[in-house]
Amino acid sequence: MRAAVIESVGRAVVTEVPDPVPGPREVVVEVAACGLCGTDLHILQGEFAPRLPIVPGHEFAGTVVATGTRVTEVTAGDRVAVDPSLYCHECRYCRTGHNNLCERWAAIGVTTAGGAAQYAVAPVANCVGLPEHVRTEDAALVEPLSCAVRGYDVLRSRLGAHVLVYGSGTMGLMMLELAKRTGAASVDVVDLNPGRLETARLLGASAAAGAADELDRPGGWDVVVDATGNAAAIQDGLGRVAKAGTFLQFGVADYATRVTIDPYRVYNQEITITGSMAVLHSYERAAELFANGVLDPRVFISDRLPLERYPQALEQFAAGVGRKIVVVP
Repeated sequence: MRAAVIESVGRAVVTEVPDPVPGPREVVVEVAACGLCGTDLHILQGEFAPRLPIVPGHEFAGTVVATGTRVTEVTAGDRVAVDPSLYCHECRYCRTGHNNLCERWAAIGVTTAGGAAQYAVAPVANCVGLPEHVRTEDAALVEPLSCAVRGYDVLRSRLGAHVLVYGSGTMGLMMLELAKRTGAASVDVVDLNPGRLETARLLGASAAAGAADELDRPGGWDVVVDATGNAAAIQDGLGRVAKAGTFLQFGVADYATRVTIDPYRVYNQEITITGSMAVLHSYERAAELFANGVLDPRVFISDRLPLERYPQALEQFAAGVGRKIVVVP
């Protein structure tokens, strides 16, 4: 089959690889669409993936075409979105409900072959069926949405909060949409990309600007979310948190990224600094939210490119052009 392969640091190609074969409790999915994510750029940079080469792609959906000998829950022809999370279910963190912090953490498309291919293999337990009205090629959005749902699980945002989101790429826009639906009094968005700010305005941001200084909230925001992973944005955002407020590190930063904090201010103003890592008990809820129309795929997916253009899709994503980019095998 044809698949994208990150062969080595900085090099991605599309080539022939062996067809996947399901284990007893696995299925093979014919991929309808696979989204690109910042994690894919980190893998390209030599981070996250324990070894290269790897077939990337952890945001995908498709149709089941083969099942393992012990699979009874789905049959060939079923349409599914796939949770890429692979946990050991044995370590301390799994046993205490923090599976996303698993000591043996793995993920389809990160540590095992992923969905940037014609076919991908997945545990049947990771497959969520799609209702008839949901287009399979749109359901690649379920995985990033599940990360955003996890972010709001961590935030436990109270009604009437004033929210500031750094970044209006796919993940920042998803945080905007969820903030609106969790009772935020206002949701402001900051981004250096004017085109992306226009999308934030289209989706109903209270205000959208190139810098937080352009926004009128001198007392700060109750909730500040970084969806960029950029050091400058993170540093600025930490200083925008209101008294008793919360800063959420949601964007994926490079390993080497460093910022400074003011410990006295954290103490004196009872500021919470927290993080949200990937997916945790949120994939099925995200699939239900998606089926109920929480996101408009026509807005969120800006580019649908053939699988053969995966290297170019990575370049476009790295350049910040468009919103969610998906490849279509």
